[in-house]
Amino acid sequence: MLPPVLEIYVVWHPGDAVGREIADEVVAHFHGTLFSGLVGGAVEVYVRSVGWANTGDAPRPIYLPGDTPPAAVPLAQLTAVVPVLGLELASALEDPTNAWTAYLSRLVAAHAEHAERVRLFPVRADSAATTGTKLAGVIGNIQCIAIPSGNNEPRATLLCRDLAQGIAQLATPSPDPLTVFISHTKHASKGEKDNVAALIEQVRSVVAQTRLREFFDAHDLQPGRDWDERLRQEAATGALLALRTDLYPSREWCQREVLTAKRAGMPLVILDALGQGEERGSFLMDHAPRVPVRGESGAWSREQVLAGLNILVDECLKRALWNRQHQLALEHGVTDVAWWAPHAPEPTTLLHWFQSHPPGGSQSAAEDLRVLHPDPPLGPDERAVLEELAAFGGLTGKLDLLTPRLLASRGG
Repeated sequence: MLPPVLEIYVVWHPGDAVGREIADEVVAHFHGTLFSGLVGGAVEVYVRSVGWANTGDAPRPIYLPGDTPPAAVPLAQLTAVVPVLGLELASALEDPTNAWTAYLSRLVAAHAEHAERVRLFPVRADSAATTGTKLAGVIGNIQCIAIPSGNNEPRATLLCRDLAQGIAQLATPSPDPLTVFISHTKHASKGEKDNVAALIEQVRSVVAQTRLREFFDAHDLQPGRDWDERLRQEAATGALLALRTDLYPSREWCQREVLTAKRAGMPLVILDALGQGEERGSFLMDHAPRVPVRGESGAWSREQVLAGLNILVDECLKRALWNRQHQLALEHGVTDVAWWAPHAPEPTTLLHWFQSHPPGGSQSAAEDLRVLHPDPPLGPDERAVLEELAAFGGLTGKLDLLTPRLLASRGG
């Protein structure tokens, strides 16, 4: 429906068997459920390994800025290349006439010349491959991803989080690292005792061993600065990680932080850390991914904290790609969508959108209001509540809530 936004290429020498394993991990992740909710063409994953002309040749070419693809196929806006640095690739590059030398050198040159569109994310399969080798000289100072950290997480999750984070930073206007805003309450219920402080320290420890940047209000908020203002300023490159302990939903500032993040379109993930439970919840804190963080014997699970962070990074990339597709749609004359919602609408965000886009401008109160958001679609009862809210707010036309799949099924 739209030109491609992101293409990911995993490149490895056929002699490096680990390359196929890494390719399978990348394909499984980026062709998984989360990114399938975007408009077609948002993410495509390809592999390059087998020789193009013969078994001794380099793989099929990757089309880069300045190239003319066959059949007038448009180039992707963003190209991410994941070269697997193995011993066989290093051996091939020791021969300057080997086809792999020119192939990899071309990719490195595109990384330098078209930094706004092309990025290399090397994975070191064997440390010897980049120790005193010509491969190390070709790769130069390009930073590798999936370097083991103190979190002891599986390679697949570490690889895909680093890759998603790097691409998200490439896809946004700011070069700054993604920032995780840790939203929490220092107050604990009787049953939680010192567990809340332990959870906060656990989360900060896990974040510190990733490539993510942390924002923690006790240390990072300067005197006189407003948390809500900072959230809005950092919305394009930030995400909110909410530590939902027993008293969290009832705290005024916690409610405000979540509301500000939702209205700014920030990714939000909730770590479900309930001890005895909540006296009442908060409607502001639903409609967001939730991950339980209690492990065995009631201890905080480091693995689940990592799982929450991984979802948060994927949500950041998903938002960046969605915004790119919105701009592409406008450039291609798609003007009949009033709101490209980065997340499925809910009463808090729909009301905020109405306040920002009152009828009388380009949208008449009598017109149908088409809202497009990523799959999956809302349930019928959820849609009915939003339609009632729209009617109560004076929208006499139909509230047309669509996802890419629903829109495609209409043939337009």
